[in-house]
Amino acid sequence: MANSRRKVMDVLRGEVVNPPPIWLMRQAGRYLPEYRETRALAKNFLDLCYSPDLAVEVTLQPIRRYGFDAAILFSDILVVPDALHRNVRFSEGHGPQMDPISADEIGALKPVGFLGHLQPVFETVRRLRKELPDETTLLGFCGAPWTVATYMIAGHGTPDQAPARLFGYQHPEVFEHLLAVLAELSAEYLVAQIDAGADALQIFDSWAGVLGEDEFERYCVKPVARIIASVKAQRPSAKTIAFAKGAGLMLTDYRRKTGADAIGLDWTVPLSFAAELQKDGPVQGNLDPMRVVAGGNALAEGVDAILAALGNGPLIFNLGHGITPQADPENVAALVARVRGSGT
Repeated sequence: MANSRRKVMDVLRGEVVNPPPIWLMRQAGRYLPEYRETRALAKNFLDLCYSPDLAVEVTLQPIRRYGFDAAILFSDILVVPDALHRNVRFSEGHGPQMDPISADEIGALKPVGFLGHLQPVFETVRRLRKELPDETTLLGFCGAPWTVATYMIAGHGTPDQAPARLFGYQHPEVFEHLLAVLAELSAEYLVAQIDAGADALQIFDSWAGVLGEDEFERYCVKPVARIIASVKAQRPSAKTIAFAKGAGLMLTDYRRKTGADAIGLDWTVPLSFAAELQKDGPVQGNLDPMRVVAGGNALAEGVDAILAALGNGPLIFNLGHGITPQADPENVAALVARVRGSGT
């Protein structure tokens, strides 16, 4: 599956590529006028995710415009609970919502038809691999069990995920069962993406930063390790990137404990610490998305600092979280040009 001309795959194998390959989280999104035009063709956001014609188009848009070194499947982490019949819906101004799950419902979860429900996603992956330039890495992804569980417990996003944290304290065995179920199903989902044509996989733990040390170990590390072990047992050549946003010093052993090939870093990770983490393997990140909004010197200085600290090791250049809707597409072009102009 891996092609030596795919620079992201080279880095995931531990090689140093100069200049480093670049892609951006949420690179297909509302900051692009062509995305907004395509989005208007879908009845709702989930319809966009489940329509291969539209999902392929929006995935390809930033590749056509910027020539990023990787394309990431356009979908959402909440297609997993949607495939578990949790009545997921997206409404403008309110974000994702679903029916909150109870302790009794967790015990009765039956993933009947799970992969069948997600067939449109796999069709999107198959089409993308055919349509992407051969040198472009295709990334599949899923949400980490903790992050997905936070939405399932609360029924919506919350600032500090208090409902899920409280549920974990009140129903520890039930909550860990939910995480185990999500880990098992997420592994199946990722293996199916690999089989459809994805080159590598990213696991997003967007809410890892709200947890204490013990909870991070139980809710984040162990479920992600379970996913990666299952994926690699079934597809030994699969490469994975684990992104635990806000984990800070708990990233010290995160790669070793999870088995991830690379770790994603958010913008709060000090570059000196990032350089220490890079000694153990590839890192991905970690420009503050607000620097892309600001542009100019703020953007240039941020890029140069990351390249100076991490450019001599295995690095995939990325943002420290997703690009924001207010980013100017011209600033993204300037970002790509600056990274690619750094090579010797």
